[in-house]
Amino acid sequence: MNIYVGNLSFDAGESDLRQLFEAHGQVASVSIIEDKFTGRPRGFAFVEMPQDAEAQAAIAALNSKDFKGRPLTVNEARPRTENRGGGGGGGFRGNRGGGQRAW
Repeated sequence: MNIYVGNLSFDAGESDLRQLFEAHGQVASVSIIEDKFTGRPRGFAFVEMPQDAEAQAAIAALNSKDFKGRPLTVNEARPRTENRGGGGGGGFRGNRGGGQRAW
């Protein structure tokens, strides 16, 4: 099961999260999401746990738990959709020039 971990301290590392979740079962992977331009953490991560029962136990135990000074938001990750938010571009907006009109 893929687990979303939000409100994550910027000081938390992958090994910290792995250790936190391994107390509840086997952890397949930990991915802290970083800003693609700055490389700094964005404050959330995903933890993959192969056993659903262990993952549910981790979610129940860790949601709202204080971790490095912040209460975690822990729940089952929703599948990523292709069209997430924001959409479309500007398009033609017409002539906005302030020039004179020729009659």
